[in-house]
Amino acid sequence: MKIFVLAGEPSGDRLGGALMAGLRELRPDVEFIGVGGPIMQSHGLDSLFPMEELSIMGLAEILPKYFHLKRRIGQTAGFIAAEKPDVVITIDAPDFSLRVAKLVKDLTNIRTIHYVAPSVWAWRPKRAERMAHMIDHVLALLPFEPPLMTAHGMDCDFVGHPVVGERQATAEEAAAFRAAYGIDDAPLILALPGSRKGEVNRLSDRFGAALAGVLQARPDARVVLPCAASVVDLVKEKTAQWSFDPILIDPATAGPMDKLAAFRAADVALAASGTVSLELAAAQTPMVIAYDFTWITWQIMKRMALIDTVTLVNLVSDTRVVPEFLGPDCLPDKMTPAILDVLDHPERQLEALNLTMERLGKGGEAPGLRAARAVLDRL
Repeated sequence: MKIFVLAGEPSGDRLGGALMAGLRELRPDVEFIGVGGPIMQSHGLDSLFPMEELSIMGLAEILPKYFHLKRRIGQTAGFIAAEKPDVVITIDAPDFSLRVAKLVKDLTNIRTIHYVAPSVWAWRPKRAERMAHMIDHVLALLPFEPPLMTAHGMDCDFVGHPVVGERQATAEEAAAFRAAYGIDDAPLILALPGSRKGEVNRLSDRFGAALAGVLQARPDARVVLPCAASVVDLVKEKTAQWSFDPILIDPATAGPMDKLAAFRAADVALAASGTVSLELAAAQTPMVIAYDFTWITWQIMKRMALIDTVTLVNLVSDTRVVPEFLGPDCLPDKMTPAILDVLDHPERQLEALNLTMERLGKGGEAPGLRAARAVLDRL
């Protein structure tokens, strides 16, 4: 069996790796082709081109690279048509993935599966209707998504979110991390300004100023920043301008558990919006979410939004306990008191964090294996 798998960013790479592991467990003879990052490559994928070329977020950010991305879409669809896999699985990155799927359907009758239902509950609700013309089957991460997909004629299975099956640091590993950096019982704040260059450029200065305000109120506190491999040099450059020295975790030199131990050891996190909120929920770390776009992207998105929160913990738990500072509200003087408040009252979020993990499938079959079974059952 030959399966084409396409991921466009680090979160998709993690999903793809877990799915590939599940497929190989159920079908040892499977052969993978496609586009993916280091995790998918570790499962035997020879990426058609670097996945990082697709890791772009925001309408205004995509425009300068439009023609290059368009060429990659044509190249990818042509490759699929020539290789004739048994199924095509695109993972998230809908602006790229669905265009590839459309061309594939124009050229072939290969079955198409999209992993991660587009956020039609958040904005662009007609996308589900349009994608039904190019997607046969959707693998949904969130329990409320299947009816939104099946209403337009697609198969859809809730397969759980992979975060519930990922390894978490133990209390002992968290304590060892604190001891290694001389933190002891001091408040520890996790800074997560994103894994894309655009995010780090827009958020880093504001995160640094907000955290400086926290340190002024709590001078015994420490800040730790696990760097994403894709932006480690940029993060080092930006944080060198901060008024304090954070503990930087460089994936090139860090131990395999350092990032997870930092997540578990932290008392509160200041994080860019995205799936990282679920990683923090899995580690039982309360959080404050902040994000900003370019002016044009923000103007478009605020007019199209259908929800009052972008944080997945808030959405899945059906609460609004995680504070958000988005767009024009992404300001240090607003973030600082929120971080201090969460630091003083973490219990307000803990019930929602536990409920989120339960609703995403914690305690059940591993999501990657569940997704693999759904793929094979419907072929």
